[in-house]
Amino acid sequence: MLDSSRPPLWAIAHADAADHAACRAAIRHGSRSFFAASALLPARVRRPAYGLYAFCRLSDDAIDEVDGRDRPAALARLATRLARIYEDAPCDAPADRAMADLVTAHHLPHALPAALIEGLAWDAQGRRYETLSDLTAYAARVAGSVGAMMTVLMGVRDPAVLARACDLGVAMQFTNIARDIGEDARAGRLYLPLAWTREAGIDPAAFLAEPVAGPALQGLVARLLAVADGLYARSEAGLSGLPLDCRPAIRAARLIYAEIGREIERGGLDPVATRARVAGRRKAALLGRALVPAPVRLGRADPPLAETAFLVEAVQNRPVPASRPWWDVAGQAVRVLELIEALREREGAATANP
Repeated sequence: MLDSSRPPLWAIAHADAADHAACRAAIRHGSRSFFAASALLPARVRRPAYGLYAFCRLSDDAIDEVDGRDRPAALARLATRLARIYEDAPCDAPADRAMADLVTAHHLPHALPAALIEGLAWDAQGRRYETLSDLTAYAARVAGSVGAMMTVLMGVRDPAVLARACDLGVAMQFTNIARDIGEDARAGRLYLPLAWTREAGIDPAAFLAEPVAGPALQGLVARLLAVADGLYARSEAGLSGLPLDCRPAIRAARLIYAEIGREIERGGLDPVATRARVAGRRKAALLGRALVPAPVRLGRADPPLAETAFLVEAVQNRPVPASRPWWDVAGQAVRVLELIEALREREGAATANP
């Protein structure tokens, strides 16, 4: 009987070089800001990070690119793919195989990618958010979960650092929402808190019918960017808890995404007429700035946001199993037998399904 509490002595990799290249290409084209920042990650983290982001991108596209009536079925297929990843039997796709490898290698809790899929389900339902807290709960799922997963890939499971990583993820999502207001409106979507729109005198139905960036909307964009900036500042305290060679990449991601907010401001807080972008030269400057060690910020021990606490708890509820010492010959022999059994099972499955 295989012991499912820990990976076998030698992990059996599902993904090959072609799979990793496909994941890298998916991120290069699908998330330019992350791709730029990832150049600063050490190789041991960069490759699984590409796999993680490729799976996240695949998940988003699997829901976003189908007709509304087909989305429940697409969500069910996505949940099945995730289940197969955690059963160590991924579907025949580069991102799935890469994700299965990192799940095993890093003991990634199922609750984290499951939270992402739950957020995508909220998108599929066309859910709108009454309060900032409601919107934060959504951002926790689609972005805070990614921050937590990246932290685990770096080998860090400290709850204080995880809380700050979730802050960063939520801040990035708020920036994305502010940048994409016009694009979302033209697709019939609105993410701004409905309570805010009422206070500003904006009728959601009228805005979606004819998106215009008047003074009222500009005020809401500024308000959301201010919330994001507060979370970016909070997230800085977590950098000192990351491995030294990982800090520049995460700081670069934080600087580049925050700069999107500055571009929105330079554009007159009008995300309807244009979609803000950070120019390549400016990104290069921010990457250079990220290489300069930042001062240690206070606030690392602040509790997580109420809406992201479940992500931090999920990691704490799945500690990394203790490895057997090298001199434990009997224990290592058992794990060799486990490996042989796993290989036989995989060989049998391949024979049954050529």
